[in-house]
Order: sequence, then structure tokens, then C-alpha cells
Amino acid sequence: MSAAVLIVEDEALIRQNLRRMLERHGHRVSEAACVDSACQQDLSQFDLIISDVRLPGAAGTSLIELARPTPVLIMTSYSDTRDAVAAMRAGAVHYLIKPFDHQELLVAIESTLKCSPVIRNAATPVHTLGMIGESPAMLTLYDEIRTVAPLATTVLIQGESGTGKELVARALHQLSPRAKFPMIAVNCASIPDSLMEDELFGHEKGAFTGANSSRKGLVEAADNSTLFLDEIGELPLDAQARLLRLLQEREIRRLGTHETRKVDIRLIAATHRNLEQMVNDGLFRADLFFRLNVVALNLPALSARGHDLNLLIHSITQQLCSRHDKKIDGLSAEALYRLQRHHWPGNIRELQNVLEYAVIMCKERMIPISLIRLPEMPPAQPSSVAAATASFDDRIPLLTEVVSAANGSLLQQQFIDLVRQLEPTLNETQLAEQLGISRKTLWERRKTLGIPRVIRRRSS
Repeated sequence: MSAAVLIVEDEALIRQNLRRMLERHGHRVSEAACVDSACQQDLSQFDLIISDVRLPGAAGTSLIELARPTPVLIMTSYSDTRDAVAAMRAGAVHYLIKPFDHQELLVAIESTLKCSPVIRNAATPVHTLGMIGESPAMLTLYDEIRTVAPLATTVLIQGESGTGKELVARALHQLSPRAKFPMIAVNCASIPDSLMEDELFGHEKGAFTGANSSRKGLVEAADNSTLFLDEIGELPLDAQARLLRLLQEREIRRLGTHETRKVDIRLIAATHRNLEQMVNDGLFRADLFFRLNVVALNLPALSARGHDLNLLIHSITQQLCSRHDKKIDGLSAEALYRLQRHHWPGNIRELQNVLEYAVIMCKERMIPISLIRLPEMPPAQPSSVAAATASFDDRIPLLTEVVSAANGSLLQQQFIDLVRQLEPTLNETQLAEQLGISRKTLWERRKTLGIPRVIRRRSS
């Protein structure tokens, strides 16, 4: 998808490098070094504006209002995280924390251009049902939800634990004609096997000892509505047989009676288990699996959702601050860096738990890294060989990571090593160009980090 993009960045080398990269992907690119220069152009002609926060004169965030309704994507360094949070509150469609690679930027651009109604239109149903994400996988999921939701067909939601399967089920229900009735949600893993059939199908008075009155089961309670069976892989085989009959005949029979009752339900099931493998192992009925697997929706793991992590951190932190009556502006640079480098095996649920502890315990306006409780992991180590041999355009994201992080004392030694590796064959202008910064910035960082300049001797 070709688009007209305006880049607002005062570092000429970074601006030009971004321009070349975007033009290689078919976009039409204009440049500006500051907000005043940007406003000399017709901002309405652009499909997207990409702006740094810190600029000469007015801040880049001022473009959010000046360019409305053109979407604005904000770039910022770790030290400016508070500005990024403020930008999102003001209406920025994305913010990217430096360092970021070109692929991350391309994904952010694509999601903004392709599905901007999901982002900007408050009336878009899926976006207003608590689902946060703009990665390609999530945008595909939104389209699938809109397509399937109005239908009565059975849906099987698959994904790792903590990915938000119940949110998808509720979106399917809320966008269906059954939304006027409450969805009935059942966690099959939380009900003992001995009680499963009674819970689902109910019983008549006298059906067993202690059955002093008749009781409607959860399936009957979902009549004319949606029945959501979470963790359906935990359903015992006896209950599986009765569920299969329900799907085939659309009727149930309470325990203690031969009388059948017709029910009109839409079944949505979810699992983190491999049902096909369970069928092969004799733990799940093949005929039930085929009945459930009419439409399968697959939720991506958090580690596969790219920039969605930043959006989720921002949104969850705001929700938690509201819930616990805390006034927190965001996360420190080091805390955010730590979250971004974690693999998140527990997905969104793990992220929520980590952030809730940090919000509760935080006594400052920014959450420090000391409150981020995660397993220890080694810092990301950029390859010096790759940095030395990659082409200039491909090398910039890696170098930018080292250079930007050096400002926050995260990768200072890597920056020092990189300068010492490159400077024997380059003059200061060439070295700054390879690092993607100005010569003045290089001089300032030499001074801050105590990196002496190597004077190259001319060969006679």
C-alpha cells in the first residue's frame, strides 16, 4: 500500500535514512526538520506523519492537533518515555521507543494505513470491546471476528494461556444478534468431573441424594444466547458425548429424567491444548472435534505481536492506575527496556500481573526497573561482526539501538566498543554517518563516556 508520508526529524542522517527505507517500500516521502517547517506544507495531503518528540522549537507532539485528522506516529528515546505517554493520551496512533528496527516501523505504518478505522473510529465494534492491538495478526483476527460474529456457527478459539481467548468470545457475542442476552461462560477446568454433567445440563428433583429441587443447567441458561466453554480440552469423555448430542440435536436432557428440552444456543469453545493430538491419544472425541472445528480462530502469542506490547503496557498501566487510584505517568526507560526484552511465556496475563505489582508498589511518577519482577535474562548483545559487515541501510537499526541505549546507560560499553571498532578506518564525519548521528552528537557522547579520539596517521 503506497502512501504519502511526512518525516519530521532534526537529525538529517536519520531522516534521510528513513526516507530511503520508506521509498524502497513504495511510499512517497517528504521531509521537515521541525514543526514550523512541516506546517509550511499542506498537512492534509499526507496519509501519515512520523515525528520525533524533541525538535527545535515546538515539540513534535504538537503535530497531533495541528495535523488532525491525519494520523501521527511519534518516535522517542528511552529518556523521553513520559513524552510518549502524553502523546498517546493526546491522540498519537503509535509511538516507537528508540531503538526500533525498520521492520517494526513498517508494521506500524502498515497497520495504521490498512486499518485506520480500527484505530481512529470510536464506533468500530471490535476496538471498543477491550481488544488492543494493531499487529498484522491482530488485524486479521479483527476481520475474522467481524465476518463470523453475526453467524450462528460454532467457533473454536485456539491460543496459548493468557492470550485473551475470553475477550474474543465476548467480542463474537457482542457483535451477534444474541447480544441482548448475557453470554454464559464456563471454565471446564474449574469444575470437578463428577459435577460437570450436572453443571452443564442440570437435574430434576430426586435425581440423586441431595437433589431436593429441580435445577436448570448452564446450557439451558444460555438458551437464545451464547455458551462459551473455556478450556474445553479438560471436558471429561462422558460430558463430551452429551455435548456432541447437544450440537447434533439442539436438545438436552436433565439428570434424573428422560424428557428432552430444545435449546437455541451458539457454542463458542476455547483451548490452549492441541485437540488433534488429544484425539490421537484417545483423550478427546474425534466426532466432537470435527463439530467444534467449523471455524477456528487462532490467537497470536504476545511475543509475536511486535509493537502491540507498547500499546498494551500503556493501556494496562492506565487501567491499573485508575483501579488503584495511583498517579503514575509511565515507566522509566530501563523498566520499559526490560519489559520489551522479555519473552512473555504467560502472555498478556503475565504482563498484567507484572504491571499490577509495579503500579501498586510504585511511590514515584515513573515506575522504576526495580519494580519489574521478571526472571533474570542476559542483555541483548548486538553482533559486532554483523555491524561491521552489513550494508549502511541495514546496519542503521542495529547501530541506533546501541547509540540510543548509550544515552540511558544501558549499553554504554557496547557503544564504546563499537566506536573503537570502527574509528581506525573512518574519520569523524564518516564514523558519525555510520552511527546515524551528527558529528556534534558523536563529540558529546565521546566526552560523556570518556572515549578518546584516535588520531589516524597518514601514510607517507
